[in-house]
Amino acid sequence: MKKTYFNKAMLLFELFKNHKINAGDLDMAENKASYLDGKVDEFKLLIAMCKDVFAGRYHMNKWNMSVIIATIVYVISPLDAVPDVLPVVGWLDDVTIVGYAVAKLSEEIKKYKLFKQRPVTA
Repeated sequence: MKKTYFNKAMLLFELFKNHKINAGDLDMAENKASYLDGKVDEFKLLIAMCKDVFAGRYHMNKWNMSVIIATIVYVISPLDAVPDVLPVVGWLDDVTIVGYAVAKLSEEIKKYKLFKQRPVTA
């Protein structure tokens, strides 16, 4: 049993390590956000942060960006700790990962929200 979890963890690591997130991934993430119950808005905020960084409108350190990308990749990945095909239970790990990421990025999220409140200058 433990070996199965180890193998799955290694597959996830390889996926995260080699995956380059793109616009299609972000669209897929937005579509899957509705499954995240109380974390929908927080997950959509992470996606918006990612889009603004990619567009050059917002800047953050690489570590924080890697947390966001890993979270998005985990949510859209068919390889999860608990498969998403299991009703309700399959999304609990995704909700947990999003909650963890948001907690770790709380200071960056505050900065981002202030950034979004600034008036746009032409």
